[in-house]
Amino acid sequence: MSESMKTVWQRADAVCFDVDSTVIREEGIDELAKFCGKSTEVKELTKKAMGGSMSFRDSLSMRLNIIRPSMSTIQDFIRTHPPTLSPNLKSLVNVLHRKGVPVYLISGGFRSIISPVALQLNIPLENVFANKMKFFFNGEFAGFDENEPTSSNGGKAKVINYLKNKYAYTNLVMIGDGATDAEACPPADAFIGYGGNVVREEVKQKSEWFVTDFKELIDELN
Repeated sequence: MSESMKTVWQRADAVCFDVDSTVIREEGIDELAKFCGKSTEVKELTKKAMGGSMSFRDSLSMRLNIIRPSMSTIQDFIRTHPPTLSPNLKSLVNVLHRKGVPVYLISGGFRSIISPVALQLNIPLENVFANKMKFFFNGEFAGFDENEPTSSNGGKAKVINYLKNKYAYTNLVMIGDGATDAEACPPADAFIGYGGNVVREEVKQKSEWFVTDFKELIDELN
């Protein structure tokens, strides 16, 4: 890892995290599929989306149309399957907050599943950029909001551009485990690959700095 990379991290004025397999140990949509008994079909599509062999929106749409969760299913899922935070993640977020660095969660997953995670980490809900499921009046599944930038390829880069334009960040760091995270740099000023839950070779190749424990990032800030 270069000195310039280390400097950007130490001077970070905003840090954006991917959520699934980064902030939390699970892939939210895979866990939801398992909960709904649709695990096998959905896992295959997640793998294709992660590997970049299918457009993100297509894979999202196909996976949700297999699962078709109702509003009450989502509520039961959140209540009975609280996500597991990755080791040392909470400590890292606490250190960033103490230094006055705003933390954002940018995910191709769903706001309803991610909001409880944000609250656990004292991250304001307006700092969460994720997809929104839509439901009919009777609570049945009605698709997802296609206007959310995170519902399409390159969505994370769009969010980062928006944040940089709005707040004039000059050392914004993106941290994540997937191809869509690596592709968000630029516009992010630096990308740190994370492999504490799953190591994706193509992400490791694209990362100037690749960590498997968030403690390494904490140590560089102290």
